Amino acid sequence: MKISILAPDKKIFTGEAVAVTLPSVNGSFTALENHAPIVSLLNKGQILVQAIENGGKQTFDIQGGFVEISDNSVTACVEIL
Repeated sequence: MKISILAPDKKIFTGEAVAVTLPSVNGSFTALENHAPIVSLLNKGQILVQAIENGGKQTFDIQGGFVEISDNSVTACVEIL
């Protein structure tokens, strides 16, 4: 699935991943391939991206934001710490 993490002034991450964990206002959740469409507010916390290329994991500390998941695409617009 395609992941895009964007801040107001720059792209933080773009790439393919097998999973992404996000700190929603209702608790953290993990999105996998074919996740149901959703729009959610994000709390302060960490986004964890499990990349396809090398199986590595990357984390990004955020202050908050929102995420849209649709058609195997995750787009998070965030404020970074």
